[in-house]
Amino acid sequence: MTRPLRRPAASDRAAGATHAVLPRRAHPTARMAPAALNGVVKQYCGRCHNDTMKRGNLTLGGFDVGSPFARADVAERMIAKLRTGMMPPVGSPRPKGDTLDALVLELETRIDSADALAPDPGRRTFQRLNRAEYQSAVKQLLGLDVDASNYLPADTKSDNFDNIADVQALSPTLLSAYLRAAGDISWLAVGNAKASASSAIYTMPKMASQTAHVEGTPYGTRGGMVVTHTFPADGDYRFGANFFHETTGAFAGGLARGEALEIAVDGERVALIEIDRFMHASDPNGVAQAAAPVRVTAGPHKVSAAFVPPRFQGVVQDLVSPLKYSLNSTSNAVAYGFSLLPHLRELSITGPFTPTGVSDTHIRRRLFSCRPTTEAGERPCAQSIITRLGTQAYRRPLTNEDRGGLLALYDAGRKSGGSFEQGIRLALEGILASPDFVFRFERAPSSVAPGTVYALRDLDLASRLSFFLWSAPPDQPLLDAATRGLLSKPGGLEREVQRMLADPRAQSLSTRFAAQWLRLPDLDVVTPDIRQYPDFDEQLKNGMRRETELFFDDLVRRDRPVLDLYRADYTFVNEQLAQHYGMRGVVGPAFRRVRYPDTTMRRGLLSHASILTLTSHATRTSAVDRGKWVMEVLLNSPPPPPPPGVPDLEATPGDNGGRPLTVRERMEQHRKSPACASCHKMMDPIGLALEQYDATGKLRRRDNGMPIDSKGDLWDGTVVNTAPELQAALLRREDALLRTFTRNLMAYAVGRRMDARDMPSVRRIVRDATAQQHRLSAYILGVVRSPAFRMQKFESTTTVESGANGAAPAR
Repeated sequence: MTRPLRRPAASDRAAGATHAVLPRRAHPTARMAPAALNGVVKQYCGRCHNDTMKRGNLTLGGFDVGSPFARADVAERMIAKLRTGMMPPVGSPRPKGDTLDALVLELETRIDSADALAPDPGRRTFQRLNRAEYQSAVKQLLGLDVDASNYLPADTKSDNFDNIADVQALSPTLLSAYLRAAGDISWLAVGNAKASASSAIYTMPKMASQTAHVEGTPYGTRGGMVVTHTFPADGDYRFGANFFHETTGAFAGGLARGEALEIAVDGERVALIEIDRFMHASDPNGVAQAAAPVRVTAGPHKVSAAFVPPRFQGVVQDLVSPLKYSLNSTSNAVAYGFSLLPHLRELSITGPFTPTGVSDTHIRRRLFSCRPTTEAGERPCAQSIITRLGTQAYRRPLTNEDRGGLLALYDAGRKSGGSFEQGIRLALEGILASPDFVFRFERAPSSVAPGTVYALRDLDLASRLSFFLWSAPPDQPLLDAATRGLLSKPGGLEREVQRMLADPRAQSLSTRFAAQWLRLPDLDVVTPDIRQYPDFDEQLKNGMRRETELFFDDLVRRDRPVLDLYRADYTFVNEQLAQHYGMRGVVGPAFRRVRYPDTTMRRGLLSHASILTLTSHATRTSAVDRGKWVMEVLLNSPPPPPPPGVPDLEATPGDNGGRPLTVRERMEQHRKSPACASCHKMMDPIGLALEQYDATGKLRRRDNGMPIDSKGDLWDGTVVNTAPELQAALLRREDALLRTFTRNLMAYAVGRRMDARDMPSVRRIVRDATAQQHRLSAYILGVVRSPAFRMQKFESTTTVESGANGAAPAR
């Protein structure tokens, strides 16, 4: 049994003391003979799931409870539905007593016993670095921040995750993108004293509020943006600003006088642009202005562009509403009742003009770990740099073939570029363009036979572990442990997991795994209607996402139980989000942990504004989307797609004799169609229990002027009225929640979709975590110990070892 990462503090125990302990059976369910259970399946399940009807695209004809592993995919679908209590559906006949418990127990016991005798870890193809992993790899290798979206296309997602190997398609366009990125990044790292002038443009979201100070800009300013820009050489650079304009083309904010835009580099003002309030989109330069060129040294610098208010100004107050949007509507920007200020749209940086060289930077100092003083010392120094960079980039020791190829690139660069630095630059470009950097190869032993299972090498385990916990390549201690073979020894993986979870880089579990599992990126496309939600802006949206990420990161850092996801009486807010929730006593932009003042209305994930907003529409809530989200994300029971020809809910009339209908009333009309009712009776009661929150997660009492009616009967007959009651009902299906969480964690860790062969491991991880109060570390360690993480099945397409040390990939 593995000891938890740490003993819970007294404050943790006190915080958890408010959570009710779920009742458990005093004794296991009694086993029933497979023949009797086959009769149960035929009587209560076969009437819908037969070869003729195939409800849910499932037939149980010929299914034998005594050998469920023969049709494991069917058996696992049955187990999932029975564990959530969704089958048989409410209104259909059900067997008496604990017969269904006996059925699901028998299925699980037989499948898990068969798996214990011959575990199947499955296999996945090699993975390539996605955008987030590529950025992290470059940052770890060079200390250079890059935006991978400037080079690589958007990642394809499968099962919510962007690291699933079998959908990471390759194409000539994608390979060309990696090559272009390698060239650009190598020049940025080394610097280019002969760089020609080019432009970089940074865009401000239209929804971002620019009425207050933006963190990172000089104090006393308002609005604008702050970016980190890498300058390729010492030289002159021109900073330009493009502003928002009205639909008529006039400069938005033309009523303001005396405003200026301050350009600062590393906090020091380098230019001040006096804003021309008479600009027009039809002007030669449009609604844009630029400062005179200024001198900037090479390397990354923090650049800010922010508004300096006039020295004398009166109170600015909209008569209609103090809207927080950047631009609520450019068609009424100068209408009566609005006093709009100028708003930045784009910041451009152009240069260098007349470059004079490349100053020393922390990136160059990190790259050039040695400096030859003589020509004879250049090649040994180059070999030292290349060996260090190659080992880190390839995530394994270099072979003689690797080293020779990279030194050949160095020689070519040294000869054509005429300098030691240009030789290193070309070798670095070769490293970044190498398949061993871009792809994560896992090589099978040369002696393994097709169809057999083999253990992954320690170096491959190190990469799996680091990209799982950090979304980044292994650091030097992890590589050292793998090189010495410590990861395959007892306790080796566990020691590294504990060390890595204590590292700040483990926050990627929240920003990458949790964010994708919970579908937080969907917030990027959410735009609530400005007329109904005037206080919703880009900063509030970002705060909502940050709240949920910090909440999950807190579970990781304090090793809290996974069930806190659904029952926690605390959250993380800053001043703006606290005001949105109606909390008092929170001041400033920093997020902090606070306890909900009213835990009868907010508790756990289902009361987070991020979840409630991404499952809503622009003008209203969506009980359907919220119910569907719970079924898919938390219960792993996605409803089937609607039948062809079924009208969308939006096609249902939104009013009755001139009175706007509530969401519930529109749903009841929509469900009158028999084709809709079967699925909606599963989803709708879940979403209706959340109707007390509006489309941005605020508490409300009325919908379109009518009192909120959130009462509903769940799929198992449980009556719920509020979100906490829904959460309590879900927690009574604890196994379903924990298995869904584990299934998603394993998919993210292994890089492939989970299927029936993985479910025995999922159940084993949940069972083992029970002894540790379901702490998050127990689940992470359980995934790392699983056959799917540590092993793989050999197939004819699997890359095999070649060479003495097995480091070179088969080509």
